[in-house]
Amino acid sequence: MTTNTNTTTSTQVDAGYETSKFALGVGISAAALIGLWACACMISALANHGIVEVAKGLLGALGAA
Repeated sequence: MTTNTNTTTSTQVDAGYETSKFALGVGISAAALIGLWACACMISALANHGIVEVAKGLLGALGAA
């Protein structure tokens, strides 16, 4: 005689925690991309105009010059 046995396994998932974890990962990734873009723009400005012109522009934008 053979007996069939069915077993079930259930896993509880905290949807709020998983959603927060995903959102944090997306936020960190976006911040990293924005930071890399800002560095690329700063390097480009320094290469094209020099450090003095970039400093003048920055101070002028901040209202100090």
